[in-house]
Amino acid sequence: MKGEKTNKIKLLKLWELLSQQTDSEHPMGTPEILEKLKEMGIECDRRTLYDDIKTLNAYGYEVECTRGASNEYSVDNGAFDVTELRILMDAVQASTFITEKKTEEFVDKIARLAGSRRAEVLKQNIVAFNTTKNTNEHIYYAVNEIATAINEQRKIEFTYFKYNAKHERVYKCDETGATKIYKVNPYATVFSDDKYYLVCYDDKHKTMSHYRVDRMERVRVLDEEITPCDAVRKFDIQSHKKQVFSMFTGEKRKVTIEADLSMIDVIFDKFGSVKLNERDDKVSFDAEVQVSPTFIAWCCSFGNRLRVVSPPTVVHEVKEYALELYYLYSKNNQGQD
Repeated sequence: MKGEKTNKIKLLKLWELLSQQTDSEHPMGTPEILEKLKEMGIECDRRTLYDDIKTLNAYGYEVECTRGASNEYSVDNGAFDVTELRILMDAVQASTFITEKKTEEFVDKIARLAGSRRAEVLKQNIVAFNTTKNTNEHIYYAVNEIATAINEQRKIEFTYFKYNAKHERVYKCDETGATKIYKVNPYATVFSDDKYYLVCYDDKHKTMSHYRVDRMERVRVLDEEITPCDAVRKFDIQSHKKQVFSMFTGEKRKVTIEADLSMIDVIFDKFGSVKLNERDDKVSFDAEVQVSPTFIAWCCSFGNRLRVVSPPTVVHEVKEYALELYYLYSKNNQGQD
């Protein structure tokens, strides 16, 4: 009876062994497989192992075999390889919206996906990130509620806060002074400039809006279905991400920008594969952007290496911004060497 039970579980343990401890780059030889099965109390020889592998393949459990003096077997089940797991772990550790506590939990869960190579993955993941982590543990509940609402096509409500100088949460209030309850139609979540945002449609203002997920609290899925509208149907999230800067919205305008050749990588990183017109040591290009204070600040951040050349109204806004900075620093430096 003992032998019969062992035979019934042998195929299961064999599949478990190969799927957890092998892949196309790390096959396992026959002697090692037999030894590991023996450690589990399962007796097996070369001939029966070969037959067991044939049985697994016959029932759709694909096991690759490399023939040789000692056959080697592996299962390529589409799992993450070590390099991919390290990239995921680095992304989690570098993300500011994930709290310290959750970072440790996520990194450990990702490492478990490596199976027998878990220690190797953790040992090699030694990159240090100078990242200020978020302290809002409610973000995971908020993300779950948002995802549920998007899937079920329902509205959500929430409160929203910012921090004061003492790092205390100050909640947005309505006209009466009570904590404001926002009600919106959730569309998507977007990761931008190391922050996590909800993109949604606001029925009251008839426009698409953004909210930082880490600043949202008391998120609740409502029974009310989302409002169908052309603004949402025509909304292109990819184009939108190229138009906005740090998720600050403004009037959509077509601008022409001129920049030094040294800025080409920055241009492609921000605007994608735009057509560049090269002349002498400069390039120029057209782009649709949402003109906001953040866009203007972005333009000025590169000094004389980048400038807006049209339309005149946007050029004027950039000039006004630069003059405000000039006067601010001139005022603060009066009487100083």
